Amino acid sequence: MPPTIKDVAQKANVSIATVSFVINNKKRISDQTREKVNSAIKELNYHPSHSARGLVSSKTGNIGFILTEDHFLRSEPFYTRIFLGTEFEARQNEHYILLTTVPSVFSRNEKLPRFILERNVDGVIIAGKVSPQLIERLEKFNLPLAFVDYFPPSEKHPVALIDNVSGGLIATQHLIDIGHKKIGFVAGDINHPSIRDRFQAYKMALERAGIKYNTSWYVIDEDYPARKNGFNAAKNLLRKNKDITAIFACNDAMAIGVMQFLKENNYKIPEDISLIGFDDVEADLSLDPPLTTIRVSKIEMGVEVMRLMTDILKNKSRTSKKVLVPVELIVRKSTAPLK
Repeated sequence: MPPTIKDVAQKANVSIATVSFVINNKKRISDQTREKVNSAIKELNYHPSHSARGLVSSKTGNIGFILTEDHFLRSEPFYTRIFLGTEFEARQNEHYILLTTVPSVFSRNEKLPRFILERNVDGVIIAGKVSPQLIERLEKFNLPLAFVDYFPPSEKHPVALIDNVSGGLIATQHLIDIGHKKIGFVAGDINHPSIRDRFQAYKMALERAGIKYNTSWYVIDEDYPARKNGFNAAKNLLRKNKDITAIFACNDAMAIGVMQFLKENNYKIPEDISLIGFDDVEADLSLDPPLTTIRVSKIEMGVEVMRLMTDILKNKSRTSKKVLVPVELIVRKSTAPLK
């Protein structure tokens, strides 16, 4: 059984609180006492726990990470990478990340995560779109909140966001540059700020190129940007407009669904229709053809939101700082010049 803070206290013949003062480098401990405690720590090979540090600092060393069940189950590659980014950055400051999921529709009577109710975290990172009711209830605990891939309505918390406007412009411009003019767009959950920004950027790029479009060029009423909804959106889009030569899907999950529909209906990619996604998830390379997409640095997003949280905890002051993580066009074989 590993040694405890109590063992160190007995070995050094001091109180547990004194050991905690030494661990947390409090100056009011005499050099002689500090030396006794450090000698006991070394002899027992004791490693201070966060709870030992918390005796003095009143901090747990834990940061909560919340995302909805939909995001975890349907977009696992995307949000898992963001989570890893927070984990990598947390290690630099000896923080632990506690992951949990909540229902997508979070009612006022829904039970909050246990680490909130037990006050076992110093702050909470929220990934992706969540219910306003959840944010409202979390704010009542007066814990620092930071958001990633979602801009909360209150606009009073720090956020790390994808540069969705730039990404949407780049994706659409790529299709324009290789000769496409009849470019479709498919999306789910258009009220999500990231999805809405990509759609606005798509329209902006067409307008800048002098290309006139109408509502038959896009399908944006799917409830969630998942593969099956990409399939349905592609079917509805090509039912409305058979002249489409390229499709910009709001994320890679929908792009994969679009690709499935096109293949099942004898469209050749990219010979008949070019296809571009957004996110660059791991599955893109295994597709046939590999998917052209906008690369989002998921790990960097996790790093950035963790840095925002660390700044709040270190400076003991709240901020509404906004960080935009840049994106990059990755050209693979699902797009080709219009013939």
